[in-house]
Amino acid sequence: MASIDAHSLREHLANAPQAAFFFDNAADVAFTALDRGTSLGGRLGLLAGRSVLVATASQLTAALALIELDGCARRITILPPDADADHLPALIAAAEIDAVVLDGDSIKHVALDLPVRVTCAPSIVTMEQTPPARVHTEWVMLTSGTTGVPKMVVHDLGGLTAAIVAKSAADGAAVWGTFYDIRRYGGLQIFLRAVLGRASLVLSSAGEAATDHLARLARHGVTHLSGTPSHWRRVLMRPAIRSIAPRYVRLSGEIADQPVLDALRAVFPHANIGHAYASTEAGVAFDVNDGLAGFPAAFVGRARDGVEMRVVDGALQIRSGRTASRYVGPAAPALAGDDGFVDTGDIVERRGERYHFVGRRGGIINVGGLKVHPEEVEAVINRHPQVRMSLVRPKSSPITGAIAVAEVVLKSERNGHEAQHIEVRDEILKLCRETLPRHKIPAAISFVPGLAVAATGKLARRQG
Repeated sequence: MASIDAHSLREHLANAPQAAFFFDNAADVAFTALDRGTSLGGRLGLLAGRSVLVATASQLTAALALIELDGCARRITILPPDADADHLPALIAAAEIDAVVLDGDSIKHVALDLPVRVTCAPSIVTMEQTPPARVHTEWVMLTSGTTGVPKMVVHDLGGLTAAIVAKSAADGAAVWGTFYDIRRYGGLQIFLRAVLGRASLVLSSAGEAATDHLARLARHGVTHLSGTPSHWRRVLMRPAIRSIAPRYVRLSGEIADQPVLDALRAVFPHANIGHAYASTEAGVAFDVNDGLAGFPAAFVGRARDGVEMRVVDGALQIRSGRTASRYVGPAAPALAGDDGFVDTGDIVERRGERYHFVGRRGGIINVGGLKVHPEEVEAVINRHPQVRMSLVRPKSSPITGAIAVAEVVLKSERNGHEAQHIEVRDEILKLCRETLPRHKIPAAISFVPGLAVAATGKLARRQG
C-alpha cells in the first residue's frame, strides 16, 4: 500500500474502483461516496481550520465525520463513548476546541454549547461546494485507564498510518470487522485500515448482543476481524462464532497468551492469526504472526520497519515515527524522554529467544513486599483446558497488606458443578504451584458466570 502522506482521507477515496461500506445495526453507508459527497449537511466549510470535537453517539457517524474532517480541521479531538461528561470542560479548554460534530443521540451537556455545532447524519448527500483548502490536521485521542481527567495525545495521519503502509498479513481485506470502538486507538487502526484499503467495515453498536454482532459479521462476509483477547474469549463462548470464517484474525490491547491463540487456531484453522502491540502514546510497535505468545527477542535492540525497542528495568520502551508527538495542554508532561523513547509501562521478561509480557507497572499487587503481576497469574490459570478466562485482583489482608485472588469463567458447567468446581480449583492450584513462586499463587479461587469488560475492550480491573 502506498504512502498517504500527500493525501487526506477524503482524497484517498477518489476514483475508488467499487463502493465500500460502513455497516452498523441500523444503517449501511457507502463511505467511498465521500470523495464527492458529505454527511455534514453541507456545513463542512464552517469547520475549516477549527479545533473540532467529534462527540457523536454512533461509531458510524464518527467514522464519516473523521474522513471529512481530516485535511479540513486543524485539530480533531475524538471523544470515546465512555468519557466522563464532567471532564468535558477541562478537555475542551485544553484542546482549544471551538466546534463540535454531533449526531441525534449525542450526549446533552452544557459544555457542548460551542460556537459552531454541526450534525453528522448516517447518510451521504451530494456536496454542492468545493471542499475547503487542505490543512495539516492533528488527531487527538484520549488515554484510558487513568483516574481523573484523561491525558490527550496528539498524532498526525502519517504516524497513525505508518504501520498500515508497511506490508502486513493484515493486507488484502475485503470486509474488516472489529469488536473495538473506533474512538479508541485499537479501533481507530482498523478504521484507517478499512478506509485506506477501501474495504468495508462492520462496526459494533452500543448494547448489541455478541450473538447479533456475530450474525452481522457473517451476513456481510467478514474477511478480517480484530479485537482484544478479552473480546475474543467472550465470543469464543458463543456457538455463533462458527458462522464466520475470517481469513485474518487479529488481537491487540491486552496480553495475548498461548491459550487464547490456540483457541482461535482451533476455531479458525485456515486463518492467519496475529497479535499486535500498540498503545495510544507509543503507536503500533509490531505484529506477530507465528501463532506464539510474546515476541522474538530479535525485535529488541535494533530498528525494524522504523521502530526501535529497548527494555529498561523490565519495561518496554519504544521510539519511532508512529509515536504521538506530545500531550495537549500547557502543563502537560513530556510524552517521551530526551532521546525520544516512550516508556510504555508494560513489563516484559525474556525467556530464551522470546520476550513475554507479564503485566503493567501500575497494576502490580504487593503481597508482603513481593510483586505479583495479575496478567502473569492469569496466563497460567488460562492454560487449564476447562478455563475460558480469568481475572486476578488484589484483596486486602491484615497480614501481608494484600493477597491475590482469582475469578474464573469455565468453558462449560457440568451437572453437579459444585464437584466440578472443587476438582478444577484443585487442578488450577496444582498448575500454579508447578509454575509460579509461592507468593503469586492465588489465595482464593471463585467461579463466576462472566467477567466485566470495559469500553476499551480490556478486562475491567478493580482494586480489592
